[in-house]
Amino acid sequence: METIKRYLIAGLMVGSLLTCLLQSCSTDADEQEIAVEDQLTQQELQTVLETDQWTAVADTALAEIYQNGNSTSGKSAANECYQVVYSETGFTATFGNCMLNGTDNVNGTLVVTYSTNPDIASYTATFDGFFVGAIELNGTRTYTLVMGENQNSISLTVNSEMTVTLEDQSTIIESGTKTLTVTFGETLSDISFSITGNWMLQVGENTYSVTILEPLNGNFECEYLLSGIMDLNKNGLEIEVDFGDGSCDDMAQLTYPNGAKENISL
Repeated sequence: METIKRYLIAGLMVGSLLTCLLQSCSTDADEQEIAVEDQLTQQELQTVLETDQWTAVADTALAEIYQNGNSTSGKSAANECYQVVYSETGFTATFGNCMLNGTDNVNGTLVVTYSTNPDIASYTATFDGFFVGAIELNGTRTYTLVMGENQNSISLTVNSEMTVTLEDQSTIIESGTKTLTVTFGETLSDISFSITGNWMLQVGENTYSVTILEPLNGNFECEYLLSGIMDLNKNGLEIEVDFGDGSCDDMAQLTYPNGAKENISL
């Protein structure tokens, strides 16, 4: 299952791209009479996306462990920072002061359960007191991989029900689903991807939700998203983000609840 590892990594790359895009909001909304308390700040947009960054440090490791899995109970494996014990239904991975993808020390145990459907490449990881540096992760993430009908595309869906406890003991609750679909090609411009999904965050008294209205599309040649529309909702306030018509450029358009539109450079 080498493809799982490959496209988990692709998903992380796309997530980083989205972070860069969304952190580029300008302050022109002040001139369009959008109340300050209603505006989405850069920090809030970072929070909307950051939970994936914290959980992603384990994603690629889990993909490697899964692809090397042995269905025979009692088998084990180890590398320099984690140990794995396989069973017939999954595996248990214990991390000890791991440095994964340049992150802070990763510590804790993840219990992974395979899907009971042999025709589906899917597994669920349970986080219980799992630490990335001083950040604690609790909850579940389910990963499902589906090949396209013509074997020329692959989709990775991640469903999360996670609670993130920050160093200051504040919490972020995330729930929802994201799907990354990659279509193969012979050149970078021919290898395209799309992102769909719906997810929600609760941060203190604020609730944020993201709905992909039209798939966010791109390819591996252009550093920007080419098209797609995202709805960002903060406590009932909806802001539409339109990433364009397919051209490789650094522009997106925001539409506010009062109808005001704003072009931003990404």
